[in-house]
Amino acid sequence: MKAIIEPGFISGIISAPPSKSMTQRACAAALLHKGETIVHHTGNSEDELAALNIIAQLGAKVVRRGAAITVHSNGVDPVSTLIHCGESGLSARLFTPIAALTSNTINVEGTGSLLHRPMNGVKEVLEELGVTLSQFNGYLPFTLQGPIQPKSITMNASEGSQFLSGLLFALSDAAKEPLTIEVTGLKSKPYIDMTLEVLALFGKPINNNNYGSFYIDPALFIHRDPVDVNIEADWSSAAYFLVAGAINGDITINNLKADSKQADNVILEILKTTGATLVIENNSITVKKSKLEAFEFDATDCPDLFPILAILAACCNGDSHILGVHRLFHKESNRVESITEMLGDFNVSFSVENDTLVVSGSDRLQGTVIDSYKDHRIVMAAAIGALMANGPVEISETTSVNKSYPGFFKDLIFCSGRCILV
Repeated sequence: MKAIIEPGFISGIISAPPSKSMTQRACAAALLHKGETIVHHTGNSEDELAALNIIAQLGAKVVRRGAAITVHSNGVDPVSTLIHCGESGLSARLFTPIAALTSNTINVEGTGSLLHRPMNGVKEVLEELGVTLSQFNGYLPFTLQGPIQPKSITMNASEGSQFLSGLLFALSDAAKEPLTIEVTGLKSKPYIDMTLEVLALFGKPINNNNYGSFYIDPALFIHRDPVDVNIEADWSSAAYFLVAGAINGDITINNLKADSKQADNVILEILKTTGATLVIENNSITVKKSKLEAFEFDATDCPDLFPILAILAACCNGDSHILGVHRLFHKESNRVESITEMLGDFNVSFSVENDTLVVSGSDRLQGTVIDSYKDHRIVMAAAIGALMANGPVEISETTSVNKSYPGFFKDLIFCSGRCILV
């Protein structure tokens, strides 16, 4: 399916979808929790559905009623020899160490771009913890057999935080005595904050020593039953419409938690830097079209913002600098390639200088055809950029938004009426 979007002003009131990152973590915690978990305000993105499928494969009983999910579990007790992670990098790295809590042989599989995204550091750390990995070439699929033998370890987290999150869940379940995870080079620290927040909701506080080490002491844990979890709205999804309002609109987004631990809520500070008109009232944020000035921002800890920040920069006066290009290579696409090609198609001047994308702003983007590379974030960023084009913009493979924000085009059509899906 493709989208054809006419440029123009966008306005309306919408609610951001639930955070898929928090939902996946809540699923992991619910699987490990011996008892009942009720997860409220969940979504139906492909990544969330993959996590729900995985915990069912690992033994949880899952009942869904609307946006609420009830999970009954007695810990990891696989009913299948397979966990299928869909195209979710988080699910792959989060649930691999959790699946290793059992002595069963488990095949870890995925699909699409996930098969080309490296699983760096996984084999070394898990083998140190007594887990056997076979048919492992650095990527999915592979086979593992535990159980994990919990002990203090040191790991390199320079490739990202997802596998560390998985270890924090797994070792907090397996540990019988205190242990420490020593960490070097950690990226995406706010995502670890989210992991620790979810663990604390389940009565498992973990001491974070300035992100250099994490101390797990099961003597401090408190068993709670049932556990209720409320999923926050997703800041990474909200960022697209917040930018839409700033460049050519008047948008209100409800249900956003301003003090969220999500990495992508930093979009508010970036928009303030550009001079965007923002009104924040309780959990609602309104953004209105403004004259925007160039910005500089290090996106190393929140690389998912890169595509929409590139569009924001294209609509600012002057040269914007977005640091952290090294975090873009192993996503749903090679985002160095897909972002810069998108900018070029919009006739935006840019350069990549070492680890920085430099974007020169323009009063108007060019109507064009965008190859999305089947990347949900490129689709959504290009759709927002189209609002500032001098003619129609056609975007390919738009169903990829189902990975994170299935209602994106519904919300875009509601607010603008200028989008046709064909």
